[in-house]
Amino acid sequence: MSLQDARNAAVEKLLSRRRLSPLELLPWVIALGVYFFLPQYLTLGSQILIMVLFALSLDITLGYAGVIILGHAAFYGMGAYTAGLLAVHGWGDPLIGLVAAAIAAAILGLVSGIVILRTTGLALLMLGMAVALILYEAANRLHDITGGFDGLRGMTIQPIFGYFDFDFFGKTAFLYCLAVLFLAWLFVRQVVISPFGRSLVGIQENADRMAAIGTPVARRKLIAFVLSAAIAGIAGALSAQINQFVSLSVFSFELSGTVLVMLVLGGAGRLYGAFVGAPLYMIAQDQFAKGDPVYWLFWLGILLIAVVLFARGGILGVVDAVRETIGRRLTGRVAVAAADTKSSAGS
Repeated sequence: MSLQDARNAAVEKLLSRRRLSPLELLPWVIALGVYFFLPQYLTLGSQILIMVLFALSLDITLGYAGVIILGHAAFYGMGAYTAGLLAVHGWGDPLIGLVAAAIAAAILGLVSGIVILRTTGLALLMLGMAVALILYEAANRLHDITGGFDGLRGMTIQPIFGYFDFDFFGKTAFLYCLAVLFLAWLFVRQVVISPFGRSLVGIQENADRMAAIGTPVARRKLIAFVLSAAIAGIAGALSAQINQFVSLSVFSFELSGTVLVMLVLGGAGRLYGAFVGAPLYMIAQDQFAKGDPVYWLFWLGILLIAVVLFARGGILGVVDAVRETIGRRLTGRVAVAAADTKSSAGS
């Protein structure tokens, strides 16, 4: 079975499953386990949850609609600055900040998507990068508003629902990020298993054929692009609220590349690739930096090369391949045992 066939099988399995399976609850059980048994890692855990959400947003456009963009940080940064500016000017309610960030990023996604999605290939990549670069320079020049190169400071984030303060140990922040990620995941899951999600998979495989049967390809790609931008904006808002600081790096090409690597590492177009790739990347980065503070990027690069060369389809692709191999062997053994039984009965 080819990589595309394996991915299609995984998508079809998800599409056919409306109810949550026990295996789908595993990431949330692990997250709660970290909260109760590894409290010293809650700060890192919050950052991982934010990056999982960011990678999940990219999966809508890259994994399902097949739109490759290298400027996804533009929407993340828009959400971060929107929530940060609201908090600086007295609108510190975190939930209002999330909603405002989602709206601002969605509007940016709509405006930029109308232009970007008219192109393909190299032009698509360049325009995506251009949007992020324009916002980077705009934030840098508007020093009196955004803080420029020094970053946006002075945020005051109010307690969640007026009761839950952000404590020093990061407990509230971790649960807050986990709850937002869970709700976003439920939403994305419903989108993926809906007829709209099935059409996105069809558009990625053969856009011309989908257009021939009457599917509004351009409109659906734009909708997916806007949804992806809105969720990325929420991730950026979470980062601003948790760190109470926003720097120009939220628009950087490095961040766009990092989230792309995370998604590819876990497995794009499988919905759960973000839940595997983001934690693996960030934990590996943390451990490599501790073990070799000077050359940790070298070891991280070796890991990424190994995954690209030997794990086509990401980590989840390897898991699917192993399960398929085991399934074939078990089926073969059952068939041989059945044949032996039939032969013995005949004799």
